[in-house]
Amino acid sequence: MKEKWLMASEGPWEEMKPKITTALESGFDCVVTRQEDVEKVRTLGEIKVASFGTEREIEDILIIGRGGEGDGSVPLPEEFGASLDISLARATEGTVAGYVEIRSKRYEEFAVELGKNVDYLVVVGADWKVIPLENMIAGLQGESVKIISGVKTAEEAEVDLATLEKGADGILLDASDLSEIKRVQKLVEKAGMARLDLDIAEITEVKPVGMGDRVCVDTCTMMRPGEGMLVGSQSKAAFLVHSESEESSYVAARPFRVNAGAVHAYVKVGEKTRYLSELKAGDEVTIVDKEGGMKTAVVGRVKIEKRPLMLIEAEVDGERISTLLQNAETIKLVSEDGTAKSVTDLKVGDKVLVHFEGKARHFGMSIEESILER
Repeated sequence: MKEKWLMASEGPWEEMKPKITTALESGFDCVVTRQEDVEKVRTLGEIKVASFGTEREIEDILIIGRGGEGDGSVPLPEEFGASLDISLARATEGTVAGYVEIRSKRYEEFAVELGKNVDYLVVVGADWKVIPLENMIAGLQGESVKIISGVKTAEEAEVDLATLEKGADGILLDASDLSEIKRVQKLVEKAGMARLDLDIAEITEVKPVGMGDRVCVDTCTMMRPGEGMLVGSQSKAAFLVHSESEESSYVAARPFRVNAGAVHAYVKVGEKTRYLSELKAGDEVTIVDKEGGMKTAVVGRVKIEKRPLMLIEAEVDGERISTLLQNAETIKLVSEDGTAKSVTDLKVGDKVLVHFEGKARHFGMSIEESILER
C-alpha cells in the first residue's frame, strides 16, 4: 500500500491539530511536525511521527536536509557527493529520511545519491509544484529506499503515484483544506489496490449434501455490491463468494459480512491462502471485486455454526473445481456479468467468476508440484 504522510510543521499548534486529527481518521501513516510537537501528536492517536533536525530526539523518523543544501538554501558543492547531508545520513542511527527540494537536474542527481543512504527520500518541487520523478525512480531501482513525493492536491498525488507505472512509494501532503486530506486518502487507497485475474467457470453440478460446519466472516469494512472473498475447496481455484451487501426478502443487508463456506475451505489472503476455520478477530482477509481489484480488511468476528450445505462444482480450463456453501437464498456467487446470483438459483451451465492459478499450494504458498485435490 502507498504511504500517506501529512505536513504539519508550520503555524500554531491549534491550527495543526485539526489537520492531524483528520489525517488520523483518514488512515494516514505519518505526520511530519516540529520536534517539540512530537509528543502532542502522539496524544491524538497511534501514528508514526517524523520531524526535521540534525540529531535524533523522540521522533520515529528523523528528516535531514531541510536546513542545508537539500532545500536550496545552500548551493550544492562542486564535487558531487561531498554534501553534509549524505555523510549525516550514513552516521545517523534509526529510521532516517532525506529531504531534497528539486530545483534543477543537479538536485535530481543529488537526490538519487542521497536516496542510497536513507530509508526514505522526501522530494518536493520548487514552490511545491509537481516534480518529474522518472529519473529518481529509475536511478533508485533495486535500492531499499522509499520515495515520498511532496504534493499539495489530490490531482498532484495521482500523477506522482502513477509515474513509470510503479510511481512514488507515497506522498507528503501539504494542504490546509481538510477535505483535501480525505480526497488523498481515497486516491491512495485506489492507487495501492492490487489486481488479479478472474476467470469464468461453468457450473457442472449443484446439490445439497447435508449438515456441516460453515464459517461466516464479519469484517470491519463495508463492502459494495460486486465485492466478496475468494473461497474454494482446492487451493489453486476459488469462487468469488459475494458479500451480503444486497437487500434480501429474508434479512436486511449486512455489507460487512461474507458467509464464506465450510470450515475446510481455503480463503485467499494476499498472495497466500488460509483455512476458513483458522480465521479470528484481528486477522486480515482480502476483499476482491468483480474486476479483480483487491483490498485488505480486518476480521471483526468469525461465526462457525452447523448449517445445511450445498456442493457446487464447476469447470474452468478443463479442470473440475468445487466448494461447499450454506444452502440459503442469501448466499451468492458472482455471475460473469458481475451481478450476484443466489446459490439456490444456480443451474448447470451458469457462468460464475473464479480465480484459477493452476498451481497447488503448500502451507498456503503457491508451488510447482503434483498435488491432486478432489
